[in-house]
Amino acid sequence: MVSEMSSGMIRGLGTVVVFVAFVGLTLWVFNGKRNAEFAEARLLPFADEPQSENSTPQESATRSTRS
Repeated sequence: MVSEMSSGMIRGLGTVVVFVAFVGLTLWVFNGKRNAEFAEARLLPFADEPQSENSTPQESATRSTRS
């Protein structure tokens, strides 16, 4: 007996694999143990900015020099 997998069976298995991956990723993201890691990762876009002594933004960079 030779069993053949139909295209419907292959699509169904693909759907199950994607669903299991989605559920696993969702559980990983919303896991309470990862809050510290995500809090640190949330600040990564600002990691390469130098610390300035004054807290006012640099107006010369945004102000036009035309008169």
